[in-house]
Amino acid sequence: MENRSYVGDSTVGHLELHRDGNGITNNVQGTTESGLPPREKWNKSIEFLLSCVALSVGFGNVWRFPYTAMNNGGGAFMIPYLIVLFLVGRPLYYLEMVMGQFSSRGCVKVFDLSPLMRGIGVGQTLIMALILGFYSAVLSISVRYFIASFSSTLPWARCSPDWTNCVDSEFKGHTNSTTNRPSAEYYFKKSVIHSQSIKETGSIGMPDLNLALCLLFCWICITVILIRGIRSSGKAAYFLAIFPYVILLVLLVQVCSLDGAWDGISFLLKPQWAKLLEVKVWQAAVTQCFFSLTISLGAVIVFSSYNNFSNNIYRDSMIISWLDTFTSLMSGIIVFAIVGNIASITGHDIKNINETVALGGPGLTFITYPDAIAKFDAGQNIFAVLFFLMFFLLGLGSNTGIVTTIVSGVKDRYPQLTDWKVVLVVSIYGFCTGLVYITPGGFDVLDVVNDYGVELTVLTLVILEIVTFCWVYGVDRICHDIKFMLGISTGFFWRICWGFVTFTIIFTIWIFSIQGFKAPDVPAGLNAFGWCLVVLVVVQVPIWAVYAVSKRTETGLVNKIIAASLPTPDWGPESSTMQMQYKTEVEKRAEETVTRGGIMDMLKRMCPSFSE
Repeated sequence: MENRSYVGDSTVGHLELHRDGNGITNNVQGTTESGLPPREKWNKSIEFLLSCVALSVGFGNVWRFPYTAMNNGGGAFMIPYLIVLFLVGRPLYYLEMVMGQFSSRGCVKVFDLSPLMRGIGVGQTLIMALILGFYSAVLSISVRYFIASFSSTLPWARCSPDWTNCVDSEFKGHTNSTTNRPSAEYYFKKSVIHSQSIKETGSIGMPDLNLALCLLFCWICITVILIRGIRSSGKAAYFLAIFPYVILLVLLVQVCSLDGAWDGISFLLKPQWAKLLEVKVWQAAVTQCFFSLTISLGAVIVFSSYNNFSNNIYRDSMIISWLDTFTSLMSGIIVFAIVGNIASITGHDIKNINETVALGGPGLTFITYPDAIAKFDAGQNIFAVLFFLMFFLLGLGSNTGIVTTIVSGVKDRYPQLTDWKVVLVVSIYGFCTGLVYITPGGFDVLDVVNDYGVELTVLTLVILEIVTFCWVYGVDRICHDIKFMLGISTGFFWRICWGFVTFTIIFTIWIFSIQGFKAPDVPAGLNAFGWCLVVLVVVQVPIWAVYAVSKRTETGLVNKIIAASLPTPDWGPESSTMQMQYKTEVEKRAEETVTRGGIMDMLKRMCPSFSE
């Protein structure tokens, strides 16, 4: 180990340099000149990896992926999803990890590389705040099921006398009536969320008291995990990331033995080539990719910003992105195997079961998984307890990641605030907004917030993010930064995706999705609220651009805009020593570029044919 004392422009303290399996790692200890401590770091690189797994491999895979695939035709969705993962998801995931780790900045402050576009980070933080509301509501439903799993007989396994056309979920035979629905569906809609359409009732109704108490419990857990900052959440990641896979693997083995299961799996995996021409399917694939990997929402940038400077980010991004894909496919196979079983029992055609039995939508997971557990020959209660504990842990990982992103955005702007105060305020906000989604009409509100506030806006912001990172800042400079940070060269695949392919795919889908957008079937006032959410998020970009330009001292509007689009003077590694080395290298590259440009101009003047 090598110790150095240093005094830099931005940090005064002690720098430790030591080598590990990944190369040189630096930890800055001490305080900044403003008296503030340097950015927290993960205790171990494995904590970062597991925290990213807990963040990315969560509700986006086990809850959102199955119902998105169901709503978009099963196998019709899989091919676009896998293509998008390869050409959009993985490149963006690696890019965001690089930008966060290199700069040690969160999703807002990372735009120090181009202050003109800082509104992108603010908009992404607002999207995360919208997602936080319904993610925490889904988490509370998992707690409700967890408690119900301790009943002597699973309450969703058998029909209640007032549930008409109901068939017991524990039943493994076949019925003659196609109007029958599993008791697990009735339990979710009538006993848990008391589902009612806003169009029929005219209001969303009041929150369910039991779910409200579960929601409060969820937010107490999230607050306890995060109140001490990133180090405490890193410790929790060991359990949050690993345990769910044990339960999913057991459930996978169980459902594959059910009658009709392979019909459902075939429906998920069998390609429907004609559907590839439908823009809606591609848009759903892109949005699901963003949700499952949690990219373009700021969380990946935030988590990687707590890394040591030379952590092997390339290795981590590959592990997490492939594991995420595997988890989505496994969750999809489990759910569609259960859907195939439901179709077999009730006599429905699996191709039309979404319309006839209404299994699509956010509630799909809370119907199919309980239905499968009810069919276990033994140990129903034990496995129900374990499964919904797993589901709770998955959601806890996702929600803590979202809260961490929001807290980081606030603290990057107001670093004098303490962690616990920001976490407490965000938790109170999350609890209050979560109450909306556990009302009888809450899932109608969820559809509006998701369609307007998330799907429309995230595509817009990710286009601007790619333009900022890859065009304004530049792919060449990103590759030089990776070389400086990790000592590895960037391959052609990443360069071509960052510079052209990823942007082209997303921009094309964005154009067609705007043209083909259909408002949810809800009252006009709720749709107007949705458009207000779009404006609230997207308007952050011009507002912060105007603010950045107004702060410039250059003369002339064009000069102000150009200056505001360039990196700030302190852009680069957090450590003063590393930043000095980085600036020296940047200046050296700039001189070489100027020299090469001068030689080329001279050759062209001496020999006009040289330019040809």
